[in-house]
Amino acid sequence: MDDDRVWAFEASLWKGDGDVYRQSIDPEAVMALPAPPFIFSSEQAIEAVEGTPRWSNVAFEDGTISRPQYGLIVVAYTAHAQRDGQEEYVAHCTTTYRLNENHEWQVVQHQQTPKLVASASS
Repeated sequence: MDDDRVWAFEASLWKGDGDVYRQSIDPEAVMALPAPPFIFSSEQAIEAVEGTPRWSNVAFEDGTISRPQYGLIVVAYTAHAQRDGQEEYVAHCTTTYRLNENHEWQVVQHQQTPKLVASASS
């Protein structure tokens, strides 16, 4: 998957509904998100997406893409996302994709850390 497709895939996960997640998330995926239960299975993530308004806009900053071996892609970035009528959400994120046996890319890991507003040394 080329870089442009990676970023388009990542954006589709932020904006997509439960059907996008069912197709894009590996059944064994694990996600660490800043809302209870904090550690999500793929099924919990699909349920959460179906019960949450989707992001209307998302932009990525400081993005990096790593390909440590064939069939594995790791991305890291800062997301700037917004839902209609709400404040911007900023988080540092990672996502890992794996090429499955059907030659489709699926998410096996995703993590979001909201941007800190104060220095850790304060």
